Amino acid sequence: MERVSTGIEELDRKLSGGYPANKVTLITGIAGSGKTIFGIHFIYKNCLEGRKCVIVATEESPEDILYQASMLGRDLTPYYENGQLIIQNIFESRSEIIRQTRYGFKPESLNLEIPSLIELIHEGTECLVIDNIGTFALRISIKKLRDQFDALNYMVRKKGCTALLIMDDSAHKMTYQLAEYSVYGSIHLLVRENSYLGKMERYLSIPKMRSTPISPEMFIFEITSEGIVIRESRG
Repeated sequence: MERVSTGIEELDRKLSGGYPANKVTLITGIAGSGKTIFGIHFIYKNCLEGRKCVIVATEESPEDILYQASMLGRDLTPYYENGQLIIQNIFESRSEIIRQTRYGFKPESLNLEIPSLIELIHEGTECLVIDNIGTFALRISIKKLRDQFDALNYMVRKKGCTALLIMDDSAHKMTYQLAEYSVYGSIHLLVRENSYLGKMERYLSIPKMRSTPISPEMFIFEITSEGIVIRESRG
């Protein structure tokens, strides 16, 4: 199976070369676990390799994303300015609805269903990140959620995209982890205390990746000024 680099060398090795091409991988985790940074690594690496990339941003502005990427030593600005990278700014649309709604934001007032996000993806897009799709998942019934995720997966693959769907852990749990059944693979991030060292650490696990031999172990990783570094495994 063809692979597309994750942008993290050690993770590529653990996934037999990277994310399965033309498939959808889900990344979940709590706030601060590094979900968006995994997306930045993926987009930067594939911009470097000349692929057309899109980020659908529901919680950050393009300026925030570009700044965060530069702080990790991954300058996306040239690709954004020349049009190779497109950042669809759903964040500002949501914020404007909040401003205009007298009693605050009402989820149902954002009239955008999950499959319709594909309409934001320009023809020829090869790599896609939707961050955070949990924004939309809480608006609908569980049955409809499964149908919409299946539809999104089908349309992404039909377009020939390799996609990362980033979903916050609270939305993932509140929707009974249903998204995990639709996608081709999933990566889970968490932050917990190392009782031996008395400090908090970030961990990565790969609960699912079809057509890929994966380890059940958890891997410690760090977010450094040079990006994500996977240090070691823990049973």
